[in-house]
Amino acid sequence: MNNYEFITLEGIEGVGKSTAIGVLSQVLQDKGRDVVITREPGGTAIGEKVRDILLSTQNGEMSALSELFLLLAARAQHLAEVVSPALIAGKCVICDRFFDATFAYQGAGRGLDTSIINDATGLISPFFLPTLTFLLDAPVEVGFKRIETRAETDRFEEQNKAFFKRVRASYLNRAQQEPHRFVVIDASQSLGEVTHKIELTLNEKFGD
Repeated sequence: MNNYEFITLEGIEGVGKSTAIGVLSQVLQDKGRDVVITREPGGTAIGEKVRDILLSTQNGEMSALSELFLLLAARAQHLAEVVSPALIAGKCVICDRFFDATFAYQGAGRGLDTSIINDATGLISPFFLPTLTFLLDAPVEVGFKRIETRAETDRFEEQNKAFFKRVRASYLNRAQQEPHRFVVIDASQSLGEVTHKIELTLNEKFGD
């Protein structure tokens, strides 16, 4: 089953994923696609409740393993309820974060062994894998500067720069290992330049 469109967006905090998702959706809709926008953790009623737990700054003592299994529980529901049905129905799914984030944040960021993440992820291995992943990349200092303008920050956004440098390095390593799936965009550029790169990629992948 490889005739489907499952696009994911990845990157550290403050790289502009929300804006990019809007551009992606509009371009694909202009091409006649039926688009479903979703996110992880979240995307379902159950997943959003798990998201609240994961992002709450009141849960600062959460262990890395607890974090991993909460994320995977939300993903299992997300795949069953949203992602797989939409793709089977021929819709284009755009997801803000997916399994690459698990290896970057819980693996590189939190220090969990990759084998643990592989084994745990394998229990809910999706039938559908991303066909295209946009990695919005920017130096950690750029992301931090943008986060500073937010009224409130969540539990992940409050991590230190060393954490996010590990996360960023993991993302870039994964992109290097899978160049056929990843498109790396310099998110420190202007919005217009980022938008242009997204549009060019989509035109190349899915036709003008």
